[in-house]
Amino acid sequence: MSEKNDDTKQIIIQKLYIKDSSFESPNTPEVFKGAEWKPKTDLNLSSSHVPFEDDTHEVTLTVTVEAKDNDKAIFIAEIKQSGLFQITGYDEEELEAIIGIFCPNTLFPYAREIIANMIAKGGFPEFILQPINFDALYKESKNRAAGISDNEDSSEETTH
Repeated sequence: MSEKNDDTKQIIIQKLYIKDSSFESPNTPEVFKGAEWKPKTDLNLSSSHVPFEDDTHEVTLTVTVEAKDNDKAIFIAEIKQSGLFQITGYDEEELEAIIGIFCPNTLFPYAREIIANMIAKGGFPEFILQPINFDALYKESKNRAAGISDNEDSSEETTH
């Protein structure tokens, strides 16, 4: 009934893996002495992409969480969650969006779980990363690259 043609669009997740991870709590056990737990946390996200073989791409999502009490580091947790994605049949613009949105969305739940586990095993209260809107981050990144500020119209359709 359905014919298979060479224009088939397809995304196959070939492999998901940890490329690198680290947990650091340089001021233990002193950080456990305080009765009040109100650290300031900073979250940094980045993703990178390296073509691998044929239509396969390695995408790495780096998530870093740093907690501080005043200027004293409580902990730093970082994960580089990677995946091999076979992406075929898409034009360059679609491929870029898949690598910038779909792939990080796929990797994030794995990175989120590992970060939570590292922090808990470090002796700290439960830490749950909130969902991330990679679609919005991708659009913001594209707008920045195009020189469009946040104050300007950033609707989907723009003319150049």
